[in-house]
Amino acid sequence: MRNLLRVKSLALIGLLFVALLAAVLASPSLAPSQAQQPATGTPPPAATPAMPSPQGGAAGSVPSQFGALAQANGLNLVVLDPAHGGTDPGARGTGGIRESEIVLDFAIQVRRALELQGFQVVQTRQGNEDPSFDDRSATANAQRGAVFVTLHISSTGMQGTARVYVNSDLPPVADSNGLIPWDRAQAPFLGLSKTFGDLVQGFLAQRFKGSPGAAQTASVRQLRTTAAPAIAVEISSVTVEDRVDLDRMAPGVADAIARGAAAFKPSYVVPAVTGGLR
Repeated sequence: MRNLLRVKSLALIGLLFVALLAAVLASPSLAPSQAQQPATGTPPPAATPAMPSPQGGAAGSVPSQFGALAQANGLNLVVLDPAHGGTDPGARGTGGIRESEIVLDFAIQVRRALELQGFQVVQTRQGNEDPSFDDRSATANAQRGAVFVTLHISSTGMQGTARVYVNSDLPPVADSNGLIPWDRAQAPFLGLSKTFGDLVQGFLAQRFKGSPGAAQTASVRQLRTTAAPAIAVEISSVTVEDRVDLDRMAPGVADAIARGAAAFKPSYVVPAVTGGLR
């Protein structure tokens, strides 16, 4: 009898063990991908937002002087204007010297010096053309992050000297929409033009004895309609007996303009002017 009870007990324990083992084997296990997921109720990590492009008006852009967007990296382009051209030869000397031809040759060296300083250069003319004043200004006004330099050879003045001119005062006049008349486009930029002009004139004075130490003001038609820091550089003069005397000045003039533009770069800001030109 005692042996029978022992056998029954062992059989019952065996059945319970088998049932427990079957239950364990039948339960689903977590897949690796499930085990790595956060627990229910835990929010997923926030995605890192994409950086908007400067073209979309995000960081790195600032309002331009006419309400558009300009890159915040500041000055990077020089609009170079060899004056006159075509049927307009400019000042002429007794030896057949033509201002329009000399400034075009000067522009080649000025452009090279500016590019060595890291600037992009846009010229208002490449050959013997004569763009209108408004066409030259429009070339500059279409740019952002630019300054304007117009090159001239005078018919007077001490030979071997160079002068920088900035436009004389232009009272800003804007209509109710904030639009500035075309012939007052330079008005918001007069202060910047003076700073730029003084820097270039300082370098010219170091190279050419007798040149003034600071930029001078004058009513310069080409500058008045330019919506950017703008200067006129005038070299004396077409009265030299030999054009070689002027050609020798070209490297020094080019260096002064390029160094002046580079020195002006940290000072370049975009005037806070709403609206545009009309």
